[in-house]
Amino acid sequence: MSLVNSSQTDTLPKLVKYNAATTPLGAGMREKTRGVWQTYSWAEYRDQVRDFALGLASHGFGRGDRLSVIGDNRPQLYFAQLAAQVLGGVSVPVYQDSIASELAFVLNHAETSVIVAEDQEQVDKALSLKDKLPLLRLIVFDDPRGLWAYDDPILRSFESVLEAGRVFGAANPSFYEAELTKGKADDTAMIAYTSGTTGTPKGAMLTHHNMIATAEAFIEVNDVKYGDNWLSYLPMAWVGDTTFTLGMALVARLTANCPENPETVQRDLRELGPNVMLAPPRIWESMLTQMQVKSVDATPFKRRIFDYFRGLAERCELDRSDGKSPSLADRLGLALGEVLVYGPVRDQLGLRNARWCYTGGAPLGPDTYRFFRSFGVNLKQVYGATEATALIACQADAETNPNTVGRPIPRIEIKIDDRGEVMLKGPNVFVGYFKQEEATRDTLTLDGWLKTGDAGFFDKQGHLVIVDRAKDVGKLSDGSAFAPQFIENKLKFSPFIREAVAFGDRRPFVAAMIAIDIQTVGSWAEKKGLAYTSYIDLSRKPEVAALIGAEIAKANATLPDIQQVKRYLLLNKELEADDAEMTRTRKVRRKFVAEKYVAVIEAFYGGQDQVDLTMDITFEDGRRSTINSTIAVHDMNGCAEASGRLRSGDV
Repeated sequence: MSLVNSSQTDTLPKLVKYNAATTPLGAGMREKTRGVWQTYSWAEYRDQVRDFALGLASHGFGRGDRLSVIGDNRPQLYFAQLAAQVLGGVSVPVYQDSIASELAFVLNHAETSVIVAEDQEQVDKALSLKDKLPLLRLIVFDDPRGLWAYDDPILRSFESVLEAGRVFGAANPSFYEAELTKGKADDTAMIAYTSGTTGTPKGAMLTHHNMIATAEAFIEVNDVKYGDNWLSYLPMAWVGDTTFTLGMALVARLTANCPENPETVQRDLRELGPNVMLAPPRIWESMLTQMQVKSVDATPFKRRIFDYFRGLAERCELDRSDGKSPSLADRLGLALGEVLVYGPVRDQLGLRNARWCYTGGAPLGPDTYRFFRSFGVNLKQVYGATEATALIACQADAETNPNTVGRPIPRIEIKIDDRGEVMLKGPNVFVGYFKQEEATRDTLTLDGWLKTGDAGFFDKQGHLVIVDRAKDVGKLSDGSAFAPQFIENKLKFSPFIREAVAFGDRRPFVAAMIAIDIQTVGSWAEKKGLAYTSYIDLSRKPEVAALIGAEIAKANATLPDIQQVKRYLLLNKELEADDAEMTRTRKVRRKFVAEKYVAVIEAFYGGQDQVDLTMDITFEDGRRSTINSTIAVHDMNGCAEASGRLRSGDV
């Protein structure tokens, strides 16, 4: 029977109690602290949630109140969210790298009364906003380092709230169970704020029923086992993290593992070797870049070995996708490659134990997708949305395809409307946006269909294909289709290109703004003896422009002529979420970017060979400054010759 249909397991906090009763000594959550993995058993997990919930109650937190968490992935921040839900409250995770103005909007809009912050940095942010948050009553911190001299009356340590909870529980022995029992499947569990690609973030209200039913549907079509290790490293405010670290982990009794800090994620990933993994395209692209750079830095002999077995693996992967079986010689080559290349690469990436990995949050380029699959990583695509509790469709092991996102998960109904927009109905669909009824009406039809805003279709095998955001799909001036993400993913396969923004809607050709990858381009420049002082200086080098032109030429070779990039420009800064150019989940805010860089677009299509730009930039502390510069606009004529001079072996 479905967990969500039982009154004993129909909320996330009830699942904590159920897991503690069923497998009290099983590993519920781990965190790495000072180089050592510390484990919370399911019984200890339950005790932390219970005591913190009672501590919140002793401070006046109750049904309908909102609790926000801010910081890196820490068990205490997950416990706090569940504790709030025990009392009928709602969790509101926020992005830890948000600047003060972004935090103020979300925390005010959500009517947050309690903030649980990871450390001094996040406490300072919260305290700086105190006067702007009239409902804020309590700030709780987990890591006490640097906070010994703080004496603000609303500040409490996590341990002190736990202790207050134990005292409150002793005086009110039946309180916790009574509050836990009051919880119902249709209660709002969390408010997940959207990434805000089209403007101000909206708060999607997700119920316990949404979270549990979505997890159960996903588990039905994936190899998920009790005790599987899951690395909780994605931003806690991203609905994908919550869906897995809380929803999936509680339903399937996975062990969620919190890395020591963001800088040690790769090392912790390799050390842990998780059984299952989800990562956005940016992570997979970074891993690919890492492997490409290591190949370039290797000795000529090792590079030749890597290139040979990589080519063999990718050719065999293409054959498999066409339904062809590899020849005996190819099978022997793959077996040798497993020993010499594929296995060691998976070990370096921390994926040696991974039975399946998913990419989601945005489209992943097919070349990157095939690279990992050819190296033995069971990488698959998943499609979702915040308003659909992160999951809508996914690929089965035997039905992987870089061009689709698979079939709908069980009990999800999908249809394509007459404008090509993907719509769905099912238990994963949210109940609406918090305090935004008009936006809710624009997104949810009266009969319960969710408008995703994505353009797509079903292929002959019944797999869902997502073309792009419906509002971003356009046409070139000759009527040819223009899907910018498809072109951008081609460009970002290059290790030297971190971000790309393609233009072309109602224009005669495609042009692109490129943000270089400072690490890989910087390493290349050092090998070439090119001195540089900063990102701006490096991006201005003619040699770097030629390098990127060669990389664009490679991408163009895989595109129809009409969709090939004809002109490009190297930005003098990275695209940043702090500057509103991207969301916190690394999605381009196209409308804002088109307005901010209107001078670049005019230069592209006006035939200019340079453009004067004055750009505002935002620092982490909220301070603003400007950059004034003249940037060259490059034509792709002659880039074939550049590609020959800068062939991959020389890079």
